[in-house]
Amino acid sequence: MSINTFGRVFRVTTWGESHGPALGAIVDGCPPGVALTEDIIQPWLDRRRPGQSRYTTQRREADAVEILSGVFEGRTTGAPISLLIHNTDQRSKDYGDIAFKFRPGHADIAYHLKYGIRDYRGGGRSSARETAARVAAAGVARAALAELVPGLKIRGAMVAMGTRQIDPAAWDWEEVERNPFWCPDARAAAEWATYLDELRQSGNSIGAVIELRAEGVPPGLGAPIYGKLDADIAAALMSINAVKAVEIGDGMKSAALTGVDNADEITMGPEGPVFSSNHAGGVLGGISTGQEIVARFAVKPTSSILQPRRTITITGEETEIVTRGRHDPCVGIRAVPVGEAMLACVLLDHLLLHRAQVGDRAGRIAPG
Repeated sequence: MSINTFGRVFRVTTWGESHGPALGAIVDGCPPGVALTEDIIQPWLDRRRPGQSRYTTQRREADAVEILSGVFEGRTTGAPISLLIHNTDQRSKDYGDIAFKFRPGHADIAYHLKYGIRDYRGGGRSSARETAARVAAAGVARAALAELVPGLKIRGAMVAMGTRQIDPAAWDWEEVERNPFWCPDARAAAEWATYLDELRQSGNSIGAVIELRAEGVPPGLGAPIYGKLDADIAAALMSINAVKAVEIGDGMKSAALTGVDNADEITMGPEGPVFSSNHAGGVLGGISTGQEIVARFAVKPTSSILQPRRTITITGEETEIVTRGRHDPCVGIRAVPVGEAMLACVLLDHLLLHRAQVGDRAGRIAPG
């Protein structure tokens, strides 16, 4: 299986399967001298960890990260950083019934058609379990960003579950930490709880939309043609298992706007340019403007469900399938910290690229 690495300067290679003995990541290109310990990375993994509410898979994993290399006396050395997470609560027997069947809507059939073999135990590399390694690697990225750009803040929230959306006027970042859905709207979170209970009890699942915001992003990140910041953000988010769509700023809604409506007018403030709005999502021409980066991604419903679906076997026989085991009724719930992780990795990668090419020669607009 090729292409398990992303990034240009800050490069992350993930490895491991859902039901293997362990998974992890190799992080290359982290600047030396960054304060880094397991205790710095672990809180980010704890946010993603399964089994923390009845609305996620009840697989119980500690997700305890171990740093095997690249750190000496609590600081990065510039050498590759190896991160290890042991799997401790696999139940491979749950997947015996689907060893020769393909789950509709799942990567099973695509993996088989490409490789002629697949790890049916939890889906192997196609499982959301793989994202634990990304979150661990992003813990390294966040540590570096905290030193290089102290004011940078990356946050995410679930803004829709199925057709049920939040009220943007009720957005409260503190509420995100108070409910199991990472929802910024308390009323919507209460409604989602009832809705998801009904879906879970019926053996069904639902999709979701996640919104990411990054404040304090320096202007100038990204390259105009084949290294656009928004293109790399979109690619990183699309690489997350179960993600089917990404948009930056107003995204698809931009097509319904006129030029007058879409224009983020610019005035001069005491400290530099001030934008009247942010339809562009903080990126123009593939380059960050200094505004808040705004990105959204859509996560499809979990394919492993208890309701019978028609499918075929690896010998071509038509049959039905019911997927038993422990699965997220809405995998989008745990996608919030994963989306944040991918955005952190992309921003650090582009920051290092920018420093390497431009250095201290970046353009400035001084107040008149």
